[in-house]
Amino acid sequence: MHWVYIFIAALFEAAWTFSLKFLKLSEIKQLRFDNFYKPDEGLQILLPLLGYILFGIGNIYFFSLAMKHMSIASAFAVWTAMSIILIKVAEMLFYGQKITLIEIFFMSLITVGIVGLKVYAQAK
Repeated sequence: MHWVYIFIAALFEAAWTFSLKFLKLSEIKQLRFDNFYKPDEGLQILLPLLGYILFGIGNIYFFSLAMKHMSIASAFAVWTAMSIILIKVAEMLFYGQKITLIEIFFMSLITVGIVGLKVYAQAK
């Protein structure tokens, strides 16, 4: 079950990263009671802020659950690797970024590392 927690934490980390990309701290002071719910005004400022907070909390929560059942180093390595892969996949799907053969090669190495850690953890 702790591997599921790591994967969920990585999903939250990827979502947190993209909310950070859209977060504009300098515009938060423009939020007012009469505009925070308008799609073309306040929501463009408020939603990334809420995503930043909620995805960050979810990430910390699920990552902490995973660390209770496995070594911290393994948990951190797998979480980081999964986060990187999920962020790259999201960039390809939502932003149309291309992937090169060398990126595929190195992401394959990351995936082999994740699988290796999982197999090793089960063998212990």
